[in-house]
Amino acid sequence: MEPIREAEMQTQPGKRLNEESKKNGKVWKIVVGVVAAAVVVFFGACCILAHASTAFFPHTAINGVDVSGLTLQEAQSRLETVLPQRVCKIYLSEQNTVSPEEREPAASITFAELGISPEAGYDGTTKSAYILQHGKGYCSTGFTYLKSLLGKNTGYNSSLYWDSRQLDQAIARLSAVLNSKPLDMAFQVGDHSLQLTIAKDGRSVADNELRRSIQNVVQVSSEPEAIVDLPAEILPAKALTAQQLYDQLHGEVRNASYDSATDSIVPEQLGADFDIAAVQKAMDEAAPGETLTVPADIQQPEVTAADLKAVLFRDVLGEAKTHVSGSAGRIGNVKLSAQIINGLVLNSGETFSYNDTLGERTAEKGYKPAPAYVKGETVDEVGGGICQTTTTLYNAVIRAELTVVSRKSHSMIVSYVEPALDATVDYKSGLDFTFTNTLNYPIYIESYVDGDSVTVNIWGVEERAANRTIAFTSTRTTDFVWKDPLYVQRVDDVNCKVRNINVVYKQKTLTDPHPGFTAQSYKHVYIDGVEQSVELLNTSVYGPASGELIHASDCTIQARPNEVPTGSSWATLPNIGIAFTIDTYTLSGEQWPYYPY
Repeated sequence: MEPIREAEMQTQPGKRLNEESKKNGKVWKIVVGVVAAAVVVFFGACCILAHASTAFFPHTAINGVDVSGLTLQEAQSRLETVLPQRVCKIYLSEQNTVSPEEREPAASITFAELGISPEAGYDGTTKSAYILQHGKGYCSTGFTYLKSLLGKNTGYNSSLYWDSRQLDQAIARLSAVLNSKPLDMAFQVGDHSLQLTIAKDGRSVADNELRRSIQNVVQVSSEPEAIVDLPAEILPAKALTAQQLYDQLHGEVRNASYDSATDSIVPEQLGADFDIAAVQKAMDEAAPGETLTVPADIQQPEVTAADLKAVLFRDVLGEAKTHVSGSAGRIGNVKLSAQIINGLVLNSGETFSYNDTLGERTAEKGYKPAPAYVKGETVDEVGGGICQTTTTLYNAVIRAELTVVSRKSHSMIVSYVEPALDATVDYKSGLDFTFTNTLNYPIYIESYVDGDSVTVNIWGVEERAANRTIAFTSTRTTDFVWKDPLYVQRVDDVNCKVRNINVVYKQKTLTDPHPGFTAQSYKHVYIDGVEQSVELLNTSVYGPASGELIHASDCTIQARPNEVPTGSSWATLPNIGIAFTIDTYTLSGEQWPYYPY
């Protein structure tokens, strides 16, 4: 019978397949029905659980804080605990790395420091999230619960409370950290080394951009760390190569000096020698802002800018004063020359030239004709009398113990200093008075005419021992024979007027006679008042000269006594450039004192 059945089945394949298909369709319907029923049941269970629950649904986070399974009050407490401890990390665009994970933050700050604190309260924040889950219809709430089980759309971000005062303080602190001034290349010189500080660029971050970025990122951040990326402006620092440093430091050692044009101190120049290649290698390997020490051969100046500033022109090193007399023109010339050299500054090593300083003495510059020695005779010359200023300056210079380069005595003796202590100049012939400041500090020349005296003071820094003093003496060594006759005499009945006042005199000298002789000056050094040495300073030769004696045989009186102010003296009367040989002169029968110049 089996073969027959098999044959029947082979002869009816369509019928068999159709029956199998109907059976399978019924199975799938059953499966689908079962699954649908399960889904309905599960969803119904979700709805029941959602409406029965008083806690936040699974996988729920508020502002990045997990509150799953927590009640409203518990969620609020967790936010108050966790959020203030969150950290905001700030990265700057200058760091040029691929991602924030590969770089170090420029600054970090907690949410609490930003003003997000438990005191702010989070009841509104948690209530808003709670309502979004529980405040819907039956099915909607169940659907929300279902999504939370699946971890879908369960993150909530609510507005945070910011304490504005705390935030302002936090921004100020961050700004101080993030902003920096450029650190230029700097160096300090030691005894045997150089201390180098490598240049480091500064940076600038705008406070308003910092505040805005922090608030925006913190507000929406759901991560344990809030990442803030900020643009930063680079402030380039001044750098030096080892060669540039060498060029700056290597050279002739020079003391600090004073610039009178700018009234400022010029820094000192030290001498430094070092291996340029080795120093450059050390600089290349150092980090920005790092300080390193490199060996160097250092030669220090004796006077630094700090030293000079503390003692500049503190002491009077040398002073001299001489009596000024003569014609108005001569006195004016002394005043003018004193004004020109007043205030001059000579730094260490500089040389002063009297002729270079005054220039040619001309009427256009204000110089007047006055008696001067020319080829052994006294004649009127523009600028006559300025040699008294030269002589006074010379005497101040030797007392300051500066180095005299060139000095020449007058051709004939002068009355305002001892022999061999005078100094003359002549612009046309090139005869000059020069000296060099061989001291370590600058000197300042003070020169002025006060009353009938010209004074010169040399100001500087006293480096000589307090118990050391100096003095100068003069000795006549050889006398010459007078010219014969001693006086050349003549009669003058015409030129005996002083302006409108006729003066009765017996005789007057137009030119005083001068004896001729050789003189020497000496410098004496004392320690505690005991003479230690005597040094020959100068040997000077003065030529003789005859005088001219003038007699007046007939001079009448034209002025009345009241035309001359009471108390007047020869010094206050108009000066005619001559001296009387008698002790008094007669004015309208009255005797007036004679004050020679």
